[in-house]
Amino acid sequence: MKAHFTFVAAALALALPAQADNLKLRAAGNLVATGLIQQTKEQPFFEQFAKNTGLPIDIDYKPMDVLGVKDADGLRVLKSGLFDIVTLRLAQVSRDEPFFLGPDVVGLSTDYDTARKVVDAYREAFDKRLQERHGGKLLGIYPFGPQVLFCKVPVGGLADLKGKKVRVYDQSLAKFIEKLGGIPVTIPFGETQQALERGVTDCAITGPSSANSAGWTEVTTHFMPIGFQIALNAYAINLSKWNAMTPDQRSKLAEAFRKFEGELWSYSRELYEDAVRCNVGKDPCKTVKKYALKEVPVTPADIQLVRDALTTVSLPTWSELCDKSYDKCSATWKQVLGPVVGIK
Repeated sequence: MKAHFTFVAAALALALPAQADNLKLRAAGNLVATGLIQQTKEQPFFEQFAKNTGLPIDIDYKPMDVLGVKDADGLRVLKSGLFDIVTLRLAQVSRDEPFFLGPDVVGLSTDYDTARKVVDAYREAFDKRLQERHGGKLLGIYPFGPQVLFCKVPVGGLADLKGKKVRVYDQSLAKFIEKLGGIPVTIPFGETQQALERGVTDCAITGPSSANSAGWTEVTTHFMPIGFQIALNAYAINLSKWNAMTPDQRSKLAEAFRKFEGELWSYSRELYEDAVRCNVGKDPCKTVKKYALKEVPVTPADIQLVRDALTTVSLPTWSELCDKSYDKCSATWKQVLGPVVGIK
């Protein structure tokens, strides 16, 4: 891995323009495969970085899958300085830092309004941990949207996941699927469409817009719009780079990302609502392709199953794992999020 990072760093260094007047930063963005947020929001934001920030900064921006960098390595490449600004997919990087999954364990942030309150409450603790352990400064957090269920076999509700192989992306979700009697299978996002097509997995969980853009809707038949998590992502800058900036530069950069974060929250909700309609052939359908998947009704009992998972499965599982790497982990969670969700 070190050899690979060194090779990429050398290639990037050669590719950077030699402009002495401007600050030069390298940015590793989200996966192209995730769809419209990366394509219509993130990439234009970085391509017009000087205009958006009001700072003389040259950005060398590339998505992680274009660079050949795995999203699970986000914290490592940030701390190493290989990239100055990095998109952190929290479920994926939680393998290196379980604390960062705290605001998105199963059953907690299942809708936009709740997720916003959770993120705002967790932000300071997140930033502190990021600075102290991973050499990064938090610039913003936003959601890809509620993570929902796609299946290539008939299902009528969560109970029908018993015995089914279900693609998951973190331990919290895996434990919940196990509780339902399902078989969790961890598969990278970019490999899931093929896994569904070949029968490696029967069902898979992600956002409705990302699934549509990645072709999951071409190989599945059933769609259940019940949110398990909301797939939080963060932007962070290498702490050394941040500290080397003047107070005015830091202020302008932070303000630009605050504005960008707000735009992403609004756009994510718009995409989610539209993709839910598109996936089952309803109008209006403006952002992704229209399909005719069978919509599985979300019952109050299924919603309660997900809600109960927070205290019975995901929070205990996550707390045990996180406390092993950070002794104040679950205590910090309860302090900052307990009042938000009514847990002592």
